[in-house]
Amino acid sequence: MQLRPYQEKLIDLTKVSLGHGHTSPLLVLPTGGGKTVVFSAIAKRAIEKGNNVLILVHRRELIKQASQKLTDINIDHGIIASGFKGSDHPVQVASVQTLVRRLEKTSFNPVIIIIDEAHHAVAGSWSKTLDRWPDALRIGVTATPCRLDGRGLGEYFDDLVRGPDISSLVKKGFLCPHKVFAAPNKLKLKDIKIRAGDFARDQLEEKLISADITGDAVEQYRKHSDGLPAIAFCVSVNHAISVRDKFNNSGYKAGLITGKMNNKDRDEVLDALASNKIQVLVSVDVISEGFDLPGVSTAILLRPTKSEGLYLQQVGRILRPKEGKVAIVLDHVGNTFEHGFVDDHRIWSLKAKPKRQRKGEAPPKVKTCPECFAVFEPQPTCPECGYEFPLKTRGLTEEKGDLVELTKSRRKQIKKLERHQVNVLISRARTIEQLLEVAKQLGYKPGWAYNIAKVRRQNRAFANRISLVNPQSDRNIGTKHWDWGASG
Repeated sequence: MQLRPYQEKLIDLTKVSLGHGHTSPLLVLPTGGGKTVVFSAIAKRAIEKGNNVLILVHRRELIKQASQKLTDINIDHGIIASGFKGSDHPVQVASVQTLVRRLEKTSFNPVIIIIDEAHHAVAGSWSKTLDRWPDALRIGVTATPCRLDGRGLGEYFDDLVRGPDISSLVKKGFLCPHKVFAAPNKLKLKDIKIRAGDFARDQLEEKLISADITGDAVEQYRKHSDGLPAIAFCVSVNHAISVRDKFNNSGYKAGLITGKMNNKDRDEVLDALASNKIQVLVSVDVISEGFDLPGVSTAILLRPTKSEGLYLQQVGRILRPKEGKVAIVLDHVGNTFEHGFVDDHRIWSLKAKPKRQRKGEAPPKVKTCPECFAVFEPQPTCPECGYEFPLKTRGLTEEKGDLVELTKSRRKQIKKLERHQVNVLISRARTIEQLLEVAKQLGYKPGWAYNIAKVRRQNRAFANRISLVNPQSDRNIGTKHWDWGASG
């Protein structure tokens, strides 16, 4: 197996990190950049020096992927997972869910632990497993060293070893270029009317914020990616079933994959996509990490997410290169606006995101158990009596409309237009009630409205003082050409 130059360099940088005294470097390489190849090469060099290596993964598909790469470079290895017999090979690929149940029985003693998709390493099973071998070197690999909950990875890793970013790999031909088609804008403020000095409430909800999903998924797929292999990312199983059925009823062949399906059924639907028996694979939290599907060229984003990592993992599925391939992102939910283009330069850190309460922010919410009336921080189960709160779900709404190609220059234009529209809306709000309504619709805290009102009062008081000194100055107050430095 011939390593690419950047893969060899990443391994060398890892050696440098360990040589400087770090014991748990985290390697960052984009989806499709060959993380499995890199850590397989590291494992090979480690066992050549007589060291045992444990490779930790969290999905069955990742076990198969790691096992295949090790086989490709002639490394005999064992697999610790349900349905596999044990072995005494110096390299073991382990499902963390299985290994955590066998920690007391295992006699394997690794010198190096390699953690695939290492951004999961702060979760409970991972922590317990890693604590079993506190003296082992840890090498994490991930494309997205970030977590939605803001927790940093510095608790388990002590050095960030960065590989090339997506744009660099695209330029060198190791990943394919892509186009993004998205809703032309998220905010629709032009037509909001003022009635009796206040906003028309019946129009605010309808006109201010666009629907969760813009554009019909089938129509936009037919328009931009007709017949090309695609993955549609959905919110829930019910949502995914409706999307699958919609594609099937429109003349396309679509399959469904969920985390609750058994292994046989999941393999069958993946094979169907790889062999072109289906054109669209509809997924719920499965095709995000570790799936090597180079033939897939279209990502249909139907799940809004605040998770930058999830967004990058999803879009990264379609960037693996193929002759003449240009990947297509059909962003129906504005994730590109939320997180930027997938090939934007990103600055990663092992530190946790700072948490602070802003002025005017509401205090942390509390929850009351309806059974025992205990009060506690929000969580799905009451810590006192074990009552399980029912899950609250909300259906997504769909708005008619076409997706347009979203280039970086166009995105800047849209952002500028949105800022202008928001400024116009704010300027129309004259009373505190109107400002509070704007704050609610834009997702701002109530304190924002009171701060705006306070600043306006201060500006009016200042303007009144100026007008007493120079009555002629009234005509200039508030205009953008007013010269603060003019002599009287």
